[in-house]
Amino acid sequence: MEKTWRWFGKNDRITLTMLRQIGVEGIVTALHQVSNGEVWNLDAIKDMKAYIESFGLRWSVVESLPVSEAIKYAGPERDALIENYKLSLINLGRAGVKTVCYNFMPVIDWIRTDLERPWADGTSSLYFDKIRFAYFDCHILKRSGAEADYTDEELSKVNELAVVMTQEEKDELVDTIIVKTQGFVNGNIKEGDQNPVAIFNRLLSLYQSIDRNGLRENLRYFLSAIMPVCEEWNINMCIHPDDPPFQVLGLPRIVTSADDIDWILHAVDNLHNGLTFCAGSLSAGLHNDVPALARRFAKRTHFVHLRSTNVTPEGNFIEASHLEGRAHLVELVRIFEKECSTVPMRVDHGRLMLDDADKGYNPGYSFHGRMLALAQVEGMMAVAKDELRS
Repeated sequence: MEKTWRWFGKNDRITLTMLRQIGVEGIVTALHQVSNGEVWNLDAIKDMKAYIESFGLRWSVVESLPVSEAIKYAGPERDALIENYKLSLINLGRAGVKTVCYNFMPVIDWIRTDLERPWADGTSSLYFDKIRFAYFDCHILKRSGAEADYTDEELSKVNELAVVMTQEEKDELVDTIIVKTQGFVNGNIKEGDQNPVAIFNRLLSLYQSIDRNGLRENLRYFLSAIMPVCEEWNINMCIHPDDPPFQVLGLPRIVTSADDIDWILHAVDNLHNGLTFCAGSLSAGLHNDVPALARRFAKRTHFVHLRSTNVTPEGNFIEASHLEGRAHLVELVRIFEKECSTVPMRVDHGRLMLDDADKGYNPGYSFHGRMLALAQVEGMMAVAKDELRS
């Protein structure tokens, strides 16, 4: 596997010089300055690629070229946005950037309720608390019909929480779920937007008539449209699993399990239609056997995210050490080193540790935490390669 790192462009406080020193080989990035739906200009792509290469690295993966919401819910501007997407893919192909990670999650990308859940050793990591999320859903968004998505026991705990929640805690929950974990990912909502709850509810309303089958068909439509471009320019599209891999906020989620992945890969059965194997996202669902998924879909995996989670029976989960948790990363490394040794891999969502806390890094994307994770995974890779040689 190629050791890559998600880097947020020239303004990222983590520099390419730093990454070269810690053994990174490839960069995972995007043209973050380009608004969703606009065409990625060839000159801008070439400039980013040349900048990365000037540090002895390569632009391995685009993460991501965002799929606009209107493509997902089939708005009237869908076809025009897909044409723009195809033009961006053509320009990436011309520049020699051949792997694109994307997601098809409506409205909201990855979801956490706590960005700095403390561990006993003084580090912290991302955390999902189902009851706090249900409180956000029922009492802050006040989504119609939300109560039907939770058990009576869960709603009782939500009501108990409502009695003690302070305004500061409510504001922090909104900032965590809607703003901080979304703005740098998909651009739907960004820092400084006024009344993010109203914006968020407006986005949710766009999907009122879209069920699971409808969203699947919209994904099929999108993939069918772009695959000829991917064939011509040898571009691998790799869809990211839903995070977490279950239904939320009344929205359909269609990349949650083996059956979902199998449906997508056969909906447009083209080798350029592939998977981002995100071990962390998949491991957050108790229904998923992550190593079994890796063995089943390794040949259609174009990009790997290595992280792990610990999950409680109640549905809460925390980002675990890369040496622990449900993802079983040691076994995953063995599988991917054997089945697809040239696949780009990045460690994902490191802990907040040492002096990371005051650097203003994007949530989950600390320097020292990911550097530790990279060292741990690099050790796994060395063992797996040695086993394959013996």
